[in-house]
Amino acid sequence: MSDEAQQLIAEIEDQEKRLVFPHFDEADAWALGSLLVKLATARGLPVAVDIRRGEQQLFHAGLAGSTADNDAWIERKVRVVYRFASSSFLIGRQLAAKGRELGPAMGVDPTLFAAHGGAFPVRIAGVGVVGVVTVSGLPQAEDHALVVEAISTFLGS
Repeated sequence: MSDEAQQLIAEIEDQEKRLVFPHFDEADAWALGSLLVKLATARGLPVAVDIRRGEQQLFHAGLAGSTADNDAWIERKVRVVYRFASSSFLIGRQLAAKGRELGPAMGVDPTLFAAHGGAFPVRIAGVGVVGVVTVSGLPQAEDHALVVEAISTFLGS
């Protein structure tokens, strides 16, 4: 594994350790989703934003330039977070560093799962992963970075 890959993986792991919610309810989903829309709109980003708690979609927005294809990517990224309890970007980078891909060898159908950046776990301290915040429409590192920026701002970290 290259030093660059190791550094990126360590950075994402650190983000997941730091960005833990004290609680997460409908009002939190609305506030975080609204923040993501504000950031994306101000930058003219063609993204879809999705926030879920368990199976319930609490927030969804398709901004100018996004398409139904972004919604399909969201579904696939969300499944990765729920399956592996980590961000879709971390899973993808860990696999790439080992020269592997998400697929049948891991017990998943790649048409239903996507280990591409943009889906980040909503982890509650002492509880675990209860939801997912997802952005789709940019290159995967940028999708991930936008979600991390918004969660960091939201949590005040």
